[in-house]
Amino acid sequence: MSKLTALKVEQLTKLGAYGDGSGLYLIVDRSGKRWSFRYTKPSDRKRVKMSLGVYSKRNNSLADAREAASEARKLLRNSIDPKVHRASERESVLEEARVKDATQGLAQMTFGSVAYEWHERKKSQWRNEKHRNQNINTLIQYAFPYFGDKPVAEISLSDIKRCLDPIWEIKTETASRVRSRLESVLSYATINGYRTQANPAIWRGQLDQIYPQPEKLKKLRHEREGTSEHHKALPYEEIPDFYSQLLSQRGVGAVALQFCILTVTRTGSIRFAKWEQVDLDKKIWTIPASHMKTGSEFRVALSDAAIEILTDLKELDDYIFPGGKIGKALSGGGMSSVLKRMGVTNATVHGFRSTFRDYIGEATQLDPIIAEHCLAHRVGDATERAYARGDMLEKRFNMLNIWADYLISKNESN
Repeated sequence: MSKLTALKVEQLTKLGAYGDGSGLYLIVDRSGKRWSFRYTKPSDRKRVKMSLGVYSKRNNSLADAREAASEARKLLRNSIDPKVHRASERESVLEEARVKDATQGLAQMTFGSVAYEWHERKKSQWRNEKHRNQNINTLIQYAFPYFGDKPVAEISLSDIKRCLDPIWEIKTETASRVRSRLESVLSYATINGYRTQANPAIWRGQLDQIYPQPEKLKKLRHEREGTSEHHKALPYEEIPDFYSQLLSQRGVGAVALQFCILTVTRTGSIRFAKWEQVDLDKKIWTIPASHMKTGSEFRVALSDAAIEILTDLKELDDYIFPGGKIGKALSGGGMSSVLKRMGVTNATVHGFRSTFRDYIGEATQLDPIIAEHCLAHRVGDATERAYARGDMLEKRFNMLNIWADYLISKNESN
């Protein structure tokens, strides 16, 4: 039975997910209201979600969402995945647009087709598939509905504003990225002779006169909400007690979190760490460039405590910290779920890097520059880095062993 009414949908303001029955949900979050359809994939019986768009009383009402959900259920009854079907239809439409563009000449190329062409040309510069997909998917979601099928030569400032106005205040970071990608696509169009007018998505001297600075907006939002723009970090005085409790936790996620804190590396590097990257004799873990924020290979100095964790583990998979299936890495929430299980609310996994930095800077006489190298931060400007090419590996061994001794000090005292 249906549970929602048009009046109830219009009046709901409390954050949450409200079911209408048979998989249809209204999601209310800080960005507004949107429809979601939840179903079981015919191929592998996994539960997934499919967006049915932003709620609009006029253009995407409860009745519209029910109709879309009904169409999705019809597909499921015929063992067709609605998301796959929608993607196939979208690709067909885009293919028709590409053919149409080719027949009408370069001057009539649409923004959508130019965006795909730009993405195809540039995608090799992004480090992984996730980043490659994000660059085109944000345009598909936020720009295509407004002018995806409009000739790129005719895109104007009013088009850019129609795209950015709804999201600049509520999704500032996303809006800023969309703007940057719009500028890149339109610059690409100009270079290739698809348009001749000035680029309407340029920030300096144009859009910065229309929209507030993204960084200032985010800062003000955090002030209003009483939150921090930084990752929550445990005070260094409390981490020996925390680490002692962590040692009693079971599971791959708990061991991965121990290793993450000991090595002060990022979550992604830990999740995708492989045995082939580790030299136990030299006590070095080499993280490939593809898993580093800097885009450069990085050698991690492994403390004695970190080596002890690795020697105690069994090599059951290529991944040091495997997920639930062979060949799968630990899930993105594998370590944060340990914090949740322990009832820790004042720290995040990434925040332990800040805890380490605070400990080195405030509780020791050790060189903070070495701490920055432990964190794989770029130190100095480009000129300084050109002459200081060493990574201070030997000094980092000493620092990370001191850090490890501090972490386990509570456990040893017991």
